[in-house]
Amino acid sequence: MRKFSIDFMKYRKKAILLSLVCMLLSIGLMLTRGLNLGIDFTGGNVVQVEFEQSPSIEDVRSVLSAVGQGNSIIQSYSDRGIIIRISANEESARKEAVDALRVKYTGMQVVRLEKVGPVVGAELRKEAMIALFLALAGILAYITVRFQFRFAVVSVAALVHDAVITLGIFSLTGMEISTPFIAAILTIVGYSLNDTIVILDRVRENWKNLRVQGIGELLNSSINQTLSRTINTSLTTLLPVIALFIWGGEVLRSFSFALLVGVLVGTYSSIFIASALLAEWWEKAPLRKS
Repeated sequence: MRKFSIDFMKYRKKAILLSLVCMLLSIGLMLTRGLNLGIDFTGGNVVQVEFEQSPSIEDVRSVLSAVGQGNSIIQSYSDRGIIIRISANEESARKEAVDALRVKYTGMQVVRLEKVGPVVGAELRKEAMIALFLALAGILAYITVRFQFRFAVVSVAALVHDAVITLGIFSLTGMEISTPFIAAILTIVGYSLNDTIVILDRVRENWKNLRVQGIGELLNSSINQTLSRTINTSLTTLLPVIALFIWGGEVLRSFSFALLVGVLVGTYSSIFIASALLAEWWEKAPLRKS
């Protein structure tokens, strides 16, 4: 019986071209449309209110959605009290939200109105970027020692690919970016890197067959040997993420959406981008010792 095998490397040039187009479009969207940064990045207004009876968070969010503030952070602090963090900085937006709540909840008392600055300020964003570059440098060094330098470069390239496209999709959809999004991006990086490492580890095991198979066939066989694991891991990850996206509520929507996009893009990049870049690099500049 013939063993099932997909010729992934046959489509590597098209895959690289597709990814380049998607990355350029993503960068273009971020430069033109920008990103919908939440209150954690931009600052906003805090409204503390108390009701005559215990309110439903869903009903409060529905009222705020009617005035364009559905992405506000709503937190209960007692049976009848909630704190609302409104992303808009304008006083008019805050007044509109409070007025809408007064119409819905007669007898509501406003305890506190306060304008707040961003939680993730410029200094913290700078430190986060430094930490990200250090992490990528550490990944580059580790994979170079564990495997070889070319494996490290294509792995980091795949991670950058995943992050840029995820940001581009967020720019296109206008989905809000808040601090949970940062956690989602870090999760995506870890997931994608783990998937890529599994394939590259099998490539290293099969490296002894390079002279016989050639780089394209070697990569094809390595991907196919790990394909069932990749598919199973992606599916078992996607199922709870989809459930979280559908039923997790408004607060977790951007987090779950980022994971959903990241898992799909990360699986694609592990199979196509990292391997395709390695194949192209090797064919254009093969190492003398192999």
